[in-house]
Amino acid sequence: MSSSREVTVLGSTGSIGRQAIAVARQNPERLRITGLAAGGGDVGLLAEQALSLGVRTVAVARATAAQDLQLAFYAAASKRGWSKGEYALPEILAGPRAAEELATRPADVVLNGITGSIGLRPTLSALEAGRTVALANKESLIAGGALVTAAAAPGQLVPVDSEHSALAQCLRSGTRGEVARLVLTASGGPFRGRAAADLAGVTVAEALAHPTWDMGPVVTINSATLVNKGLELIEAHLLFDVPYADIDVVVHPQSIVHSMVTFADGATIAQASPPDMRLPIALALAWPDRLPVVQPALNWSAASTWEFLPLDEVAFPAVRLAREAGQAAGVVPALYNAANEEAVAAFVAGRLSFPGIVDVVARTLDDAPDLGAPTCVEDVLAAEKWAREHARGVISGG
Repeated sequence: MSSSREVTVLGSTGSIGRQAIAVARQNPERLRITGLAAGGGDVGLLAEQALSLGVRTVAVARATAAQDLQLAFYAAASKRGWSKGEYALPEILAGPRAAEELATRPADVVLNGITGSIGLRPTLSALEAGRTVALANKESLIAGGALVTAAAAPGQLVPVDSEHSALAQCLRSGTRGEVARLVLTASGGPFRGRAAADLAGVTVAEALAHPTWDMGPVVTINSATLVNKGLELIEAHLLFDVPYADIDVVVHPQSIVHSMVTFADGATIAQASPPDMRLPIALALAWPDRLPVVQPALNWSAASTWEFLPLDEVAFPAVRLAREAGQAAGVVPALYNAANEEAVAAFVAGRLSFPGIVDVVARTLDDAPDLGAPTCVEDVLAAEKWAREHARGVISGG
């Protein structure tokens, strides 16, 4: 049996973080969570997680949340009937660099479940400290690009996205030289099958109603626009070093086949399981091993049908746009991601139509100066700042 691993969870109060904690609780002999980081928006949940897991260190991004967190510890402890001497308070790190510092603390695996490109510095910190990084924060890889891939030793970056986890599993079936194509599957989101003209009046509530996955709001809207699949295309290239021309996207509404690899001899290997993020999370935390208790397998005694459909690139141009951004390389993928984050925020606030999201991204890329390849995090942040400001100008009609 494999030895126990110590795990740090960045983004512990979010969807990925909560599911990672559930996986660790199901497999206490194999996984022990020793550090937690969160933004600080839900200190009650963070305190409850920290005390129940007995972690050594907790990090909060909002400096003002440190005191609230301490009070939340006392409240959570007294709710359990513990008196002051019965428990040790974890060390609290607070401020915008807290997650980055926590990522360097002793642990076997750092799970980066932070949403957005603010996860870039913690990813780099964890890699530089020699930790295995279970990466759910795809934006940090996409924005950081070569900075992240250059910092990672072979096998140090382990994907958590279900599609990339599937590709990693399928790639075990052959050597690198035998790989012909990677095939990413997409659910198609809530608007699958709609023509471009039918998308203008889409509401925020409709965009947030994903047919198969329960995710945070930004990721859910990215799934509706298929920006998420565009980001995953760039991520697949960076993780597996397969040319963009050899990576396909196919729509698979059932979300049972999570991705596929086609080999040179014509064989295609697919990874199939019920849509549940606990499986890729568990695999990333224990990689390359599998944990004994994660989720039920598919029930082959019940009849089922799987569909595969070509992607409608007219109604959903986000994937083609991402492919172009990825091929341009440098900071262009960071511009794509940052412009999208601004556009999604404007859509949620009612200041932008649904098709306007990808339109803002396209116009930002069209107008971008040649910023070259990033040599440090500051280059990425400067590019993102330009993209956000430009996107805001486009949104407000500037």
